[in-house]
Parts: sequence; structure tokens; C-alpha cells
Amino acid sequence: MGLDLIDLVYFLVSVAVILSVHEASHALAAYFLGDPTAKLNGRLSLNPVRHFDVLGFVMLIFVHFGWGKPVPVNTGNFKHPMRDSALTALAGPVSNFVLAFVLALPLKYMGEFLPVFVATQLWWIFDLSIIWGIFNMLPIPPLDGGKILGLIVPRRFERRFMEFQNKGLVYFAAFILLDMFVFWDVIGLFFRPVAGFSLVRFVVLGAFEFVRSVILFGV
Repeated sequence: MGLDLIDLVYFLVSVAVILSVHEASHALAAYFLGDPTAKLNGRLSLNPVRHFDVLGFVMLIFVHFGWGKPVPVNTGNFKHPMRDSALTALAGPVSNFVLAFVLALPLKYMGEFLPVFVATQLWWIFDLSIIWGIFNMLPIPPLDGGKILGLIVPRRFERRFMEFQNKGLVYFAAFILLDMFVFWDVIGLFFRPVAGFSLVRFVVLGAFEFVRSVILFGV
């Protein structure tokens, strides 16, 4: 995605808002469920600086894919570690969809009365918030979706699930590499995908169009 300077500003402002809401929601959920670790580390905040990660920001600028500083969680403070960890993870993507829903109201009913730059910025936040939420719902650790699976993992598999979580970065890196270099060839055996086909992009953007339509229709 090529961005000119003005679009880059819209993009960065949007990410600052979305990231702050997302990470603060993790912290709030953890605090509500009994773990004050994130709050004690200053993460229960909408200040984007508190959630800033240098490497994630560099990746965001150059490849438009990045991340914030992980919210510290001490599962030992949870009454039900597996369930509460999953609920803490779920809070992030849910906050993105709630943010999009809240923005949909003024955009749909007042958009024509807003200054152009304000409306444009709100649309950027609206769209990227949905995409951010959907991407984080992918069931691959260390994404939130990988932790959310803990809500349905039977107790007898909890130990293996935790091992799966601990190796999350390896699995994630492997999946991204497969998506970049292998999936296109495999799918090409059955269909004729366009050059540069990405399964992740296909799933995320397909879900984005659906969720976007549902939210705008719902309000």
C-alpha cells in the first residue's frame, strides 16, 4: 500500500487511536478480572506513547504491518487463568469493533456536515479499526485469536495449549512465510489466483467487507 504524505498522517493518527484503545482494553479487562499488573505499569491509559514499541513502529512505517508493546499480564492473579487470559485477549479486538460502531453513527448521519479532513480521518479510523480487530482475531499466537482459543480448549489439553502459546512467534513466522511463498502455489493447483495472492489478505479483507457492511447497516 503506497501512501502519500497526507495519507500517511491519516494512517499514523488512526493507528495511534486504534492501538491505544486496543491495548488499554486488554489492560482494563485484566484489571477487571483481578490482575493489576498492566495498571501498575501505566498501561491502563489511552496515551499512545505508553503502548509504543520501536520495532513495531518501524515495521508499521515500512511494511504497514506493526504492533504495540505487549500488555503485561500475570495469569497467577486470575481466578481462572485459562479463561481469564482468553477474555483479556478478546477485549482487544472487541474494543476495535466497538470503536468502529461508535464512529459509524456520526459518519453515517453527520458525515456531510463535518469538515472534510475530520470526516476523512474518522473514516480512516473506522476502516482500520475493523481490519485491526479482524487481523487480531486470527487463531494464531501471539495474536489475540490464538489466546482466545483458550475459551474452548478442554482441560485435558490445557498443557499442550500453553506449549502452543509459548512457541507462538515461531508458528506465526512460519505461517507468514507460508502465506508469502507457498499458499499461492498450492491454491494455484485448483484455482487461478491473481499474482501476489495472500490467504491472510483474502480472509481479512473478505471479513472486513462483511463486518463493515453489517456495522453501517446496523446503525
